[in-house]
Amino acid sequence: MLTYTPVSEAGGVGKTTSAATLAVEHARAGHDVLAIDMDTQNGSLTYFFGPEYDRGDSSLDNLVRHMAGRPGGDFHDLAHTVEHGVDLIPSHNMLEDLPEFLLNEKEQAERLGDSYSMYHQLHRVLKEANVSDHYDVLIVDTAGKAGPVLYNALVAVRNVVIPFEATAKGQESISGLDDLVNGLEREVDVGVGVLAVVPVGYSGTNDQKEILDELQSSPYPVPVVIGERRSLMEGCWKQQCSPQMYVDKHRTRERTHELDTLDQFDDLARHLEAQADLDAPEVTA
Repeated sequence: MLTYTPVSEAGGVGKTTSAATLAVEHARAGHDVLAIDMDTQNGSLTYFFGPEYDRGDSSLDNLVRHMAGRPGGDFHDLAHTVEHGVDLIPSHNMLEDLPEFLLNEKEQAERLGDSYSMYHQLHRVLKEANVSDHYDVLIVDTAGKAGPVLYNALVAVRNVVIPFEATAKGQESISGLDDLVNGLEREVDVGVGVLAVVPVGYSGTNDQKEILDELQSSPYPVPVVIGERRSLMEGCWKQQCSPQMYVDKHRTRERTHELDTLDQFDDLARHLEAQADLDAPEVTA
């Protein structure tokens, strides 16, 4: 099973758009895909794919209830089937209170003499639901801020994809991620692998070329380099659909550079699948 979360400490690098685009690419290749939205912001996968769902309804069963040991139903009933058959577990406003819920559970467990890890609760929920028996690919999208939400995602998936802005700010985010992942590994004793670094918004300036050369000589895999595609991505958010559907349904004419971008995301999806030895049943050589 392929599992990962897109992570970047820098904002505005297309983390959620990348997660949505890759989820659809995996599904188009014939894989069963589960995407989990653990982003507390409104601009998340839940908004992107637009299922009929009220994230503010406290009576609804949601992922936070399951992680806090108070499920309101079966885990698999949380999923909404969205574009191209991707199953999405939407975000809920309770996510903002998840750290407090988990801390309460930890304190209760310790009073009873039991062990409890705040960072392993998503992993527990997924294991109890036998998610690996139902899906080929799991993508968890979270906010970039360090804390229990991100840590739960990383412990559950153990792999990251890093959208990278080819600027000095982007370089700092890579260094910061090194510190974050190393700190997590020390605290919870799990290894976290970097499946890919994905430069985005690349226009080929001299400074960007220098940064890209440095990145490509690093130990991180850089399978594709995505150019500036602001118009395409803004259109996706407006129409609440993936770039694939946006180009197919909402563009009045084909734009070669956008088709090239879709091909790059397709190549990236194949690269990620190869890391888990997943064949793409609906992709011909």
